[in-house]
Amino acid sequence: MGATSSDNRVSGPIERFFEDLRSRVVSSATAPFRHAPYPLARSLFYRGDPGLFGPESVSWRVIGDAASFVGGVRALLIQAAHPEVVAGVGDHSRYREDPLGRLSRTSAYVTATTYGAMPEVEQAVAQVRRIHRVVSGTSSRGIAYDADDPGFSAWVHNALTDSFLVANQNFGTDRLSPENADRFVLEQTRVGALLGADPMPTTAAELSRWIEWNPGVAPSPEMDDAVDFLTDPPLEPGLMIGYKLLMEAAVATLPGRLRDVLGLTKTPGAVRVGKGVVAGLRWALGSSPSWQLALVRTGTPIPEGRFKQPLPVPTPVSQG
Repeated sequence: MGATSSDNRVSGPIERFFEDLRSRVVSSATAPFRHAPYPLARSLFYRGDPGLFGPESVSWRVIGDAASFVGGVRALLIQAAHPEVVAGVGDHSRYREDPLGRLSRTSAYVTATTYGAMPEVEQAVAQVRRIHRVVSGTSSRGIAYDADDPGFSAWVHNALTDSFLVANQNFGTDRLSPENADRFVLEQTRVGALLGADPMPTTAAELSRWIEWNPGVAPSPEMDDAVDFLTDPPLEPGLMIGYKLLMEAAVATLPGRLRDVLGLTKTPGAVRVGKGVVAGLRWALGSSPSWQLALVRTGTPIPEGRFKQPLPVPTPVSQG
């Protein structure tokens, strides 16, 4: 009996320490994404709606994992390597003045199109299309750009798809089989189609080649500005440490040609360190609470131990 009492005295403070640590990591990691309205606030009113993908999809698994933090950074770097795309961002976005707002809105779009019911998907796509209508101009190399151009939409969309997949294969809990990697790429074309993106490769290998050897890739002044910003964003010091490690992990997974264009170098051991950081995020955050919300909406059993955060919206009171 005495041993049990002693064990309780030891384990109590240890458990409280780790729970406090977990809470601080959750608060720090999720704070940058709270600068836009949550896009699935009414999701539970669309009971049974599987959205674009549904509970058996690969997309819900891939994007719901903590490895997506690396994927998001990697996608922004790839997008910056296209002079016309990055010119559109530089000329028409307030990312320098409101970086967390833009980050939150981008995250909200990915969340809505991945886990939303179809009305939420359609609302997110319509909002992006409204913004795209006024995004046009000329890049530093004298080429006209228009955000509604299918080729430019394809660069943004394909960069996201490729980056989420590469992040999963390097930092996820389970590496996808070649068949499931292709399935993920094919599923993601449903999102790109809503924005008129073209072309959209339908296999992982084709997508990787399309990204690495795209003839539109080239350095530009706007690219330099974007890379400088992504390398040293205005984050609080505690968050910056983890971000820098995720950034180095993202850079390490870029194709060599894109790293050269972006002027970035691969840090030895970055992938190994990145795995540790992502594992820590996974321990604290669990899988995406938006994934859990989509499972609840579709009436799908919740895997035990996968989700650690509360549902992001309250369960509506049934009427009847």
